[in-house]
Amino acid sequence: MNTSRRAFLTKAAVAAAITVPVLGSPAGAAGFDPRPGSDGVGDPLFPTLGNGGYQVVHYDLTFDFTPVTYDFTAVVKLNARATQDLSAFNLDTDGHTIDSITVNGRAASHALSLGQSGQELTVTPAAPLHRGAPFDVTVAYRGNGKAPRAGLDGWRFGSDGGFASAVQSTRADTFLPCNDTPSDKATWTFHIAAPDGYVAAANGELTGKDKRADGSTVWHFALRERMPTELLGIAVVKGTYLYGTSHTGLPLRHLVPQGREDKYAPIVARTADHLAWLEAKFGRYPFSLYGIHIYDGYTDALENTTLTLMGTNWFEPSADGNPTYENTMVHELTHQWFGDSVTPNDWQQAWLNEGPAVYYAALYSEERGWSVMADKMKATYAKLDAIRATDGPPGLPKALGGTNIYDGGALVLYALRLRVGQRKFDHIMGLWPRRFKDRTVTSEDFIAHAVTMAGDRSLDPFLRDWLFGAKNPPMPGHPDWTATV
Repeated sequence: MNTSRRAFLTKAAVAAAITVPVLGSPAGAAGFDPRPGSDGVGDPLFPTLGNGGYQVVHYDLTFDFTPVTYDFTAVVKLNARATQDLSAFNLDTDGHTIDSITVNGRAASHALSLGQSGQELTVTPAAPLHRGAPFDVTVAYRGNGKAPRAGLDGWRFGSDGGFASAVQSTRADTFLPCNDTPSDKATWTFHIAAPDGYVAAANGELTGKDKRADGSTVWHFALRERMPTELLGIAVVKGTYLYGTSHTGLPLRHLVPQGREDKYAPIVARTADHLAWLEAKFGRYPFSLYGIHIYDGYTDALENTTLTLMGTNWFEPSADGNPTYENTMVHELTHQWFGDSVTPNDWQQAWLNEGPAVYYAALYSEERGWSVMADKMKATYAKLDAIRATDGPPGLPKALGGTNIYDGGALVLYALRLRVGQRKFDHIMGLWPRRFKDRTVTSEDFIAHAVTMAGDRSLDPFLRDWLFGAKNPPMPGHPDWTATV
């Protein structure tokens, strides 16, 4: 995600500012609580994020949206597996009216409470669930896209009366009851209804369309690779699909504003070259297709799995006429490897997403003569000491969205490159998304990987100093680089 225009708060901070009665306290507010149905998986930055006691295997979302009024009805089906005995379990939800819930086909009781990370939906099945057992949950619910939320809101609205989802990092629960943590990845299917004149979008491949008697169309999508909830990318908009293939035959499917196809077609066509550039570094693209959704209801850029979301505001040349918006396109595409395929186990590991995305976007820019990476890194080095003191070091951030995670994460990689040399650095970075494809990872995994791939145990303390230290270590090869006092 590119955060040049965004400041982040945790849901806890938002919820604390809302003056509404607390109906229930979050069980996991102080850390991981292993009780059945506990609220929170122990994320260091979002203690109540996600839920303990189970892992989701698959989500099936049916979503029927009415543009302009923003009303929707929906059904989500979860296939899950209990990781402990459960008399009850929790789902994250925010702003929904729950109509019914079944577990394994039998009606289940439920209760909503307000916790630190939005609303908690506690589900009590008719019969207890045993550790290791698979189980199915079906939740029928409804709501309105512009309804008030207890936490941060993932809905983005355009001039067309439609919407797109931008749910990173803790906003997926505004679209569906779910286990909203990056540590729980699942496969997905979608059935998104759009009225005549609108198209639907979702992560994954379009598998079919069904016309309904009222003139609306249900669009069916399937994402066969696993995805965490924070990368959910659904939309109902007035748009046009543009198709192509990469140089290796990967299907490309872009969605651009209706009536502006001539402007955006040559821009999204650059994706094939971006893919070729990145595949030369990291190997085969890790999903079955890719595309960019350009929408006027969004002003940032977000790496939703297989369908990056970008605002229309990005796509203007720089003052000297260069298409420097391609840097952001490369940034978000890099995330498909770093973040989408190889996913941080918790949000304190976010530098593993953003560091590579910033680094390789800067490298792409340098190779085209638009900027000099060393200048960017020197400027980051100068200010990072002060940022470490206020926001935490790159590997131990106190919140999301800061320079420490983004430019600071890239600076860690730059220091690693200077320390081990270009050849070993390329080996380390190229094998990381191949070794850990479809997995969740931590900084410890990256340190161990770098040590193994480089055959150099001294990289362990080196990377720990850069990731977790209170001050910048000396930059290899640049003893003249100093922090701003």
